[in-house]
Amino acid sequence: MAVRSGLAQGWIELRQSFTNPAELVSHFLWPVLLLIALFFLRDRTFGGFQLGVLVLPSMVGMNAAMGMVSMSQLLTADREDGTLLRAKATPNGMLGYLVGKVVSVAAGLVVDLAILLIPGLLLVDGLTVGGSWIALFWVLLLGLVATLPLGAVLGSVFTTTRAQGLIQLPVLGLIAISGIFYPITALPGWVQAIAQVFPIYWLGLGMRSAFLADSFASVEIGDSWRHLATVGVLGAWAVFGLLVAPVVLRRMARRESGSAVAGRRERALRRVG
Repeated sequence: MAVRSGLAQGWIELRQSFTNPAELVSHFLWPVLLLIALFFLRDRTFGGFQLGVLVLPSMVGMNAAMGMVSMSQLLTADREDGTLLRAKATPNGMLGYLVGKVVSVAAGLVVDLAILLIPGLLLVDGLTVGGSWIALFWVLLLGLVATLPLGAVLGSVFTTTRAQGLIQLPVLGLIAISGIFYPITALPGWVQAIAQVFPIYWLGLGMRSAFLADSFASVEIGDSWRHLATVGVLGAWAVFGLLVAPVVLRRMARRESGSAVAGRRERALRRVG
């Protein structure tokens, strides 16, 4: 019952996100900004390849990884306004709540990827599914499993939406060093090592392997798509998130109370005043 309720709630939240003007803008704003960046990069070259062809699949992978930021922001906002407390007060409410959030965030990401990818294919030439649609599917699925639980963990750490803004800077820093807008092989070795610890680089690499011909692997580390390493690192993050997220969420839920929600609201009103 909790899972069915969560699925229904996730679908409702997804539909509402496309009828609410503010959320509708958020669906289109990030893809449009990425398309503008792609437009200016499309004719540049690196290693004999068009940079735009390399960058578009990387952008798709990066957008998938941004699901952890969306999950974190939603969880923090619901914690602040008391939605999480209401979920906690119902039988199996937390399970239904989490299922609903995963459904709405994951489905919203797929729509956002389509908004980015379809016009992107018109902007750059020579982009095909070099590997297979199966590769695209498993990279996206594994990437979501690796990043969405991390978003839940981050949402449990930050108690207010104002504090949640702190996550943006490190995420933008990781994007900058993860080979999204320029091949990672152009960066110093120690920067490459840091980027390879986190999921954003591996999602970008996996998407490039799905969309590009094998000849493009010559600009990658080791001249290879490194599928086994992609599965290993994303799988490790998925296991970590799935083990840690339930523990952190249970601990957070135990601390939630009416007085805690009232206190956060009072502090927010004080800031506004």
